[in-house]
Amino acid sequence: MAGFLDGFRWPECEWFDWGEKRNAVASVAAGALFFTGWWVIIDAAVMYPSQEMMNHSFHTCGVFSTIAFFMINAVSNGQVRGDAYGEGCFGRTGARLWLFIGFMMMFGSFIASVWILFGAYVVPKKEVAPGLAVFFQNALIFFSSLVYKFGRTEDLWG
Repeated sequence: MAGFLDGFRWPECEWFDWGEKRNAVASVAAGALFFTGWWVIIDAAVMYPSQEMMNHSFHTCGVFSTIAFFMINAVSNGQVRGDAYGEGCFGRTGARLWLFIGFMMMFGSFIASVWILFGAYVVPKKEVAPGLAVFFQNALIFFSSLVYKFGRTEDLWG
């Protein structure tokens, strides 16, 4: 069973060269996901302005998710692997620790948004739209971070 898909190969698109456009496509896709996440929560905040409809402290998840987005993408893959030219303040270990803390913040924000959705809206049988907005904001920021981090390639100048 281990070699089940060894002989399978996806057909290549000769009409589209990803080599030159991969970074641009990944950056635009990540930007669109990030923008859409914030657009969803801003729309929910406008549609449900009172504290009873949507608690204003629920925006904290999106703020921490955005901070984690910047933390994750501030470290290059070369710094994590140790291939970077400059060692920086803490070197490879510091870069890995910084990336780990960023991913922990991102996962924590995502889990907190699920908790908010179910704890504040689904279980008490309130209107679910504000909770879905908090959830989708964090999910879209999470996926935009993954697309931006792992969808681009780096030029190693080594």
